[in-house]
Amino acid sequence: MTDTERPTFESRRKFLVGTGALGAAALAGCIGENGGGSGGSDTETEEGGSGLSGDVTVTGSSTVYPVSVAMAEEFEKENEEVDISVDSTGSGGGFENHFCPGNSDINGASRPITEEEEENCGENDVDPREFQIASDALTVVVNTESDIESITFDELAQIWEPDGAETWSDVRDDWPDEKLELYGPASTSGTFDWFTENVVGEAGSHRDDYEPTEDDNKIIEGVEGSENAMGYLGYSYYQENSDRVKAVNVAEEDVSNAVKPNLENAKSGDYPMARPLFIYPAAESIQEKDQVYEFLKYYIEQSETDIVSEIGYVPANADLRDQNLDELDEIRNE
Repeated sequence: MTDTERPTFESRRKFLVGTGALGAAALAGCIGENGGGSGGSDTETEEGGSGLSGDVTVTGSSTVYPVSVAMAEEFEKENEEVDISVDSTGSGGGFENHFCPGNSDINGASRPITEEEEENCGENDVDPREFQIASDALTVVVNTESDIESITFDELAQIWEPDGAETWSDVRDDWPDEKLELYGPASTSGTFDWFTENVVGEAGSHRDDYEPTEDDNKIIEGVEGSENAMGYLGYSYYQENSDRVKAVNVAEEDVSNAVKPNLENAKSGDYPMARPLFIYPAAESIQEKDQVYEFLKYYIEQSETDIVSEIGYVPANADLRDQNLDELDEIRNE
């Protein structure tokens, strides 16, 4: 792939600054015991209850997953009769296998829904609505013993494009003449899609001879286990495991301008791999299920708080929060 085929500095910069950025910390397990997106609601509970009951099913992005888990845990403390199931399926896997078929109420996504996914949802009478709830600093990681400190988009593309570099020295002469060992998200992941399109430079143009997984912890394990390994994943998983792997500073063009991945640099827009994070609820669930509407209201209200930053992402600002709340009420009353 030539440099001219990759997104320009200006086009990426406008996108990144326009969408903002944030990161997250890894949590494990599902919330609640019951799955399925068909649970109704019951507003009659024992005295002292919140008046809500029923199921909420959340699928999708492994990057958004820890935020949804944290929101579900906090919401259930005040709404004990609401059972929220959260499953990490990957953005695309969640849309294709759960949300668009009508089996989940909300799908997390680390990139915008595609036109094909919208069509798939429409064929099943599912109406997805978009809410940006945070931002992430997508992070490139190497082994703690590696001498690699900084890298450019072009060098990342040389590594991750189809028929890409075989050894580190294929990319930069003074890097080790050792075979690359690569770990990354599966093709059903929104992180995979975002990285491929924005860094490698073309949707779908990603090498397939690497270790793909929907479990970001396996990326950490793989990179930790080999001095010649590299991977990429959401910032929260790096932050949670910063003693096990090393983050690489990233530059779009000039390596001397490489920026460290952290929440401050993501929020300012200085970090070039900052990206927005979304949840996509079904309009029908908002309108027909009180427990889904109230959970989403809580989720959006708390998206501007320390719940998000403590996980490792940049929270939404007050304007975005208020815009999302207004849109939620509009959907509820349609």
